[in-house]
Amino acid sequence: MNRKTLLVLADGSVYEGLCFGAEVDAYGEVVFNTGMIGYQEMLTDPSYAGQIVVPTYPLIGNYGTNEQDVESDKIQVRGFVVREECTQPNHYRNRQTIHDYLLESNIPGLHGVDTRSLTRKLRSYGVMMGYLTSEKSPEEALAELKKLPDYGSIDFVQQVSTSHPYPWESTPDDNNMPHIVVLDCGLKYNILRLLRQQGCRVTAVPCTTSADDILNLKPDGILLSPGPGDPELLDYIVETVKGLTGKKPMMGICLGNQLIARAFGGKNFKLKFGHRGGNHPVRDLKTGRIHITAQNHGYAVDPDTLKDGLEVTHVNLNDGTVEGLRHKELPIFCIQYHSEASPGPLDNTYLFEDFMKMVKGDK
Repeated sequence: MNRKTLLVLADGSVYEGLCFGAEVDAYGEVVFNTGMIGYQEMLTDPSYAGQIVVPTYPLIGNYGTNEQDVESDKIQVRGFVVREECTQPNHYRNRQTIHDYLLESNIPGLHGVDTRSLTRKLRSYGVMMGYLTSEKSPEEALAELKKLPDYGSIDFVQQVSTSHPYPWESTPDDNNMPHIVVLDCGLKYNILRLLRQQGCRVTAVPCTTSADDILNLKPDGILLSPGPGDPELLDYIVETVKGLTGKKPMMGICLGNQLIARAFGGKNFKLKFGHRGGNHPVRDLKTGRIHITAQNHGYAVDPDTLKDGLEVTHVNLNDGTVEGLRHKELPIFCIQYHSEASPGPLDNTYLFEDFMKMVKGDK
């Protein structure tokens, strides 16, 4: 548990600390998250597939882990790098320490690292690939890293999507409820929970499901979920979105926002270090209101490439990037941030209400 462990970055930088969780090697894109709480939701968020996550908040594990604060069926990150690991959590819902939680899933952690220095490195030079190891020297880890595929070359969506359709918390009364089909590109459970709270019957389907198969489920509305990786690799989902356009009301979240943009001829680009955390300010261009949002993405829509009736509705106040889109005529809107939070502020759950108004108006 206290074995010396290294994080070696692609530029040759080395960060030394001690191991917690599993004593195994791992590699991935190293990214930071500025949230102060919600580490278990971070760990289980499918949008972190293929990444080593660095929380900027220094103390991690102080309230332990439990069965409720999960956003998927497993830990999704490749590795976890923290300043200080808490070994004696204190919370009435605690069931496991963060060490045992990672160990159970064979995920390595690194503690005792100057995460402020590491975050400044990523902010200055951009996110980059990294290698976690308790076995190799820095030179050996860097040589191994150079042989491995880059994060942006892998379709992680098919790795995290469900393999079969499934209902969420179905009841005998479901047939009387609006039916929402969620295209699972790496969805978080809280999206499904909030749709149920809106009085919906919810079915999640694999990312490879065709537009015809989705429409055969007789949805009243369609939601495109968040997910990991580069949206420019997902031509097969873009074709599905094109096939659904205009057929039913549609909402997109995060990756869903980027896929809708692509379906209308837009392009996406990689951000230098991404937006990850629960404190990102976003302006609604229609009302002028500022929303504090939860975010987790490394790519953004290029507004200059939008066409065919799609317009920008929200922008990020930190860097001016696109945070929301709406079609001028069709019942389609999408956001780049996470209206379902988990972790993060719940200020934007009203967007699920807006989606249901659109669905019921169409129905």
